[in-house]
Amino acid sequence: MRKYNFILFAAIICSILLTSCKNDDDNGSTTIPLRDRGEEAIAAEAEIRAFLETHFYNYEEFQSPPVDFDYRIQFDTIAGDNADKTPLIEQVSSKMVNDRVDEDVKYELFFLKVNQGGGEASPNFPDLVVTSYEGQTLNENEVFDASVSPIRFDLTQIINGLQDAMVEFNEADPDLTVQNPDGTVSFGDFGIGAVFVPSGLGYYAAPPTASGISTYDQLIFTFQLFDVETGDQDNDGVISILEDRNNNKIEEDDDTDGDGVPDFLDSDDDGDGTPTSVEIEFDEDGNIIFMDTDNDGIPNYLDSDS
Repeated sequence: MRKYNFILFAAIICSILLTSCKNDDDNGSTTIPLRDRGEEAIAAEAEIRAFLETHFYNYEEFQSPPVDFDYRIQFDTIAGDNADKTPLIEQVSSKMVNDRVDEDVKYELFFLKVNQGGGEASPNFPDLVVTSYEGQTLNENEVFDASVSPIRFDLTQIINGLQDAMVEFNEADPDLTVQNPDGTVSFGDFGIGAVFVPSGLGYYAAPPTASGISTYDQLIFTFQLFDVETGDQDNDGVISILEDRNNNKIEEDDDTDGDGVPDFLDSDDDGDGTPTSVEIEFDEDGNIIFMDTDNDGIPNYLDSDS
């Protein structure tokens, strides 16, 4: 795989809160009830499967890259001159993931792994990554967002389906990473993939304004993963993966002091007025030490009466 040159640009995608839509009429406003999330999950999977069965990606270009190939995934319909192409359904992987609103709802999330990535580091769900990407609607094939120039993403601030897919890939091979004299960075053997996102792991009934995304749209994201950085969003010294207290790989539902701020964003996890960063120590190798002053089995930073 050839190397990919670029200048890094910092950016963060803002998260979108799920809210109900309202229509105004002559008598005031009428609230439109949200669709049942379980029923929508079933419909979304059927729609995605239909796409995977009738479309292919440019796998032949990846097998024999032409000159100046950009290593970007393109989709097309299996028909006419392309009638003999291998459908996506035979090439994708999948895993079961949880709905973030209704714990009883699960999704089979389909993702396409074109290249794993040659680096050792694979992002955890609350890490930061350097990536380039393109987002499009499933059936209309309308691109609603893209960045050819790689940017830095906080995985806790992007839609859940993309977050759930990114963790399945590795960063670029560090031995093929080169700092160029002109300020660009060259990466080689980076992760390349795509994910087919059901609406419940996307924007559901609240797509971004003027994005071109309709309510309950299924989405596709293609991406390249270049670099991974361990997340510590609240800068309290406890990396965010360790603040997933219940180990369910969801960062939003751990809130030790019950103040409405999840632990990975809370610089005083136990709400005792002493910052978490003061209630932990580090050894000479930089490893974290969780102090327990009162020996009750609860580390100080999670113990409000320590």
